[in-house]
Amino acid sequence: MKLVFAGTPEVAVPALDALIASDRHEVAAVVTRPDAPAGRGRRLVASPVAERAEEAGIEVLKPVRPRDEAFLARLREIAPDCCPVVAYGALLPRAALDIPAHGWVNLHFSLLPAWRGAAPVQHAILVGDEMTGASTFQIEEGLDSGPVYGVITEHVRPSDTSGDLLTRLAFAGAGLLAATMDGIEDGTLKAVPQPSEGVSHAPKITVEDAHVDFAAPALRVDRVVRGCTPAPGAWTLFRGERLKLIQTALLPDRTDLAPGLLDAGKNQVFAGTGSHAVELLWVQPQGKKPMKAADWARGVRIAPGEKLGTADVG
Repeated sequence: MKLVFAGTPEVAVPALDALIASDRHEVAAVVTRPDAPAGRGRRLVASPVAERAEEAGIEVLKPVRPRDEAFLARLREIAPDCCPVVAYGALLPRAALDIPAHGWVNLHFSLLPAWRGAAPVQHAILVGDEMTGASTFQIEEGLDSGPVYGVITEHVRPSDTSGDLLTRLAFAGAGLLAATMDGIEDGTLKAVPQPSEGVSHAPKITVEDAHVDFAAPALRVDRVVRGCTPAPGAWTLFRGERLKLIQTALLPDRTDLAPGLLDAGKNQVFAGTGSHAVELLWVQPQGKKPMKAADWARGVRIAPGEKLGTADVG
């Protein structure tokens, strides 16, 4: 089939690579979000998908809005048979959905109908799912509600961050998307409507969602840290400034610390929660680089009674 691939972030690149490598399909063009400011200089930078497509000599389309007539006209000229999608980042209008003969097929990182929305991997970790996966489905105008072509499953490991899990799903899902294109081409794969039961939603995680409440049980604290790493980044307050929490570990045998209360030894830093303590392993103070929590604690010289989550001692 002639394909137009739509995607934007790094997580979409493995799927694009798999389709480029296929000897059955031609990636005629790529659709991605417009260049965005990045870095300290805030200069405009192309998306990872755009960079990969340019390396491969593939035409790159960067519409400000997918409803723009110039974009729709170019898509009609290309006349793709199917448009595979991975994390494109914009809603597709009916005028675009109707152009390819086999529609637009999305690779979504959950076992649909669970976790429809922008942040399925983060939400799976936040609620403690033990199993997740990826699905390919036909895009329709509803939110991730179209019929499903295929799924793969993936265990959520106890130490997984959303970044760890998303990376594994991106590579496993790339094979699923390529296989889905094969099945659509040869007519052996039919999309099956999603069940009406088991629907859950995964809206984008905000910075406020990533605020760690040390009055919550330790398991919740650990899940917020893992689910919000690397983005948007779990955080708390220390002496009135934000402290990013990059990695923690559960300590079920220690229950002597009040919520947020810090206990810093020579090589370890502990913080109380609403249940048992957690160990802080890696943190990032405001305006600084990530560092081991023990190094951070030595540098700030934690006083007796100091807590996370407050600006004051006591």
